[in-house]
Amino acid sequence: MVIAQPKTLAAEVRSDFPILNQQINGKPLVYLDNAATSQKPLVVLEALRHYYEWDNANVHRGVHTLSSRATDAYEGARDKIAAFVNAASRQEIVYTRNASEAINLVAYSWGSQLQAGDEIILSVMEHHSNLIPWQMLAQRTGAVLKFVGLTATQEFDLDQFRSLVSNKTKLVSVVHVSNTLGCINPVQEITAIAHQYGAKVLIDACQSVPHMPIDVQALDCDWLVASGHKMCGPTGIGFLYGQLDLLRAMPPFLGGGEMIADVFLDHATYADLPHKFEAGTPAIAEAIALGAAVDYLTNLGMERIHSYEAELTAYLFKRLADIPELTLFGPRPNEHGEGRAALAAFTAGMVHPHDLSTILDQAGIAIRAGHHCTQPLHRYLEAQSTARASLYFYNTEAEIDRLIEALKEAVDFFGSIFN
Repeated sequence: MVIAQPKTLAAEVRSDFPILNQQINGKPLVYLDNAATSQKPLVVLEALRHYYEWDNANVHRGVHTLSSRATDAYEGARDKIAAFVNAASRQEIVYTRNASEAINLVAYSWGSQLQAGDEIILSVMEHHSNLIPWQMLAQRTGAVLKFVGLTATQEFDLDQFRSLVSNKTKLVSVVHVSNTLGCINPVQEITAIAHQYGAKVLIDACQSVPHMPIDVQALDCDWLVASGHKMCGPTGIGFLYGQLDLLRAMPPFLGGGEMIADVFLDHATYADLPHKFEAGTPAIAEAIALGAAVDYLTNLGMERIHSYEAELTAYLFKRLADIPELTLFGPRPNEHGEGRAALAAFTAGMVHPHDLSTILDQAGIAIRAGHHCTQPLHRYLEAQSTARASLYFYNTEAEIDRLIEALKEAVDFFGSIFN
């Protein structure tokens, strides 16, 4: 008797993602650019369509049925996000356009109190979104930026961080998972150390919230940011988590409608959280659809997603080892694929990553090439740019095999030219 093998997670969900069922340059699409943006399941597409077909009205401002339904769905999505990251209160979740706006919100609102000589600690691996706002804040206030480097295995140097943090440190802002190195930073320990000195901590969780369980109360971070489009949601929506008392003490970021309580000609009072930070008509459909994405991920199970991606990671790095011309960046996973994210950034000798990406696209394989919004990190690594293959739970080992086959062909082709 033949015993049927259990389906992989990818096999269960592939039909939920219609975009994956297409041909690119005559070849079945292999989408391996998930660190840039994820694909959207049918339930998310349907949530967008349903809002515009049935509930299209502004939120909070109307008492008619359409407005009430839109408001219920919009605020219901906030509840889902709060539960997803285990916020203590729904008021701790602020809708933003994306993680970049969330970081800027903190930089302009909370950051306005900083003074010359105050110190902000970042790392050399930060995405530009978690670097430029702090550079601008330092220019406005005279605050000083300090940077944590990498260990020999290209991970966050915790020992150096301990040497940098001091009573002058007002903020530590670090990425949870590097979108280039794939390392998983010890943010809980970083937060505990920073808090010993009275410093606040912001975590860029764009590459972790979609891939692993996140508990903001356990992390004890002051703020955490994420983008919806990387977690099966639509573009144009993200969120800021902030501890309630801290958000209450922060002044509004933008002024206008929605964020007010009472308005007079010469002054105004502001709405309670979270609406104090949500000026103007929001991205209603996008927020509702992000709630649908959170439901989808929750039903699959974040532990299950993380475990399956670890299997893919182990297989990816095993197969990449078959191509000796590649230089891989970031720490290596253990035999079970644990210890890093399901992505790999690499170079291939004399082959420019853009050329590599173009050749792979001809084979129907979508990867990223460039600096991945981490130019300072690439300079630190002495690499002008890298190619990056990044996986999600709908990817398969068969797709990794196609990647490796196409990489080998590309490396051999360019090798014949250079030699």
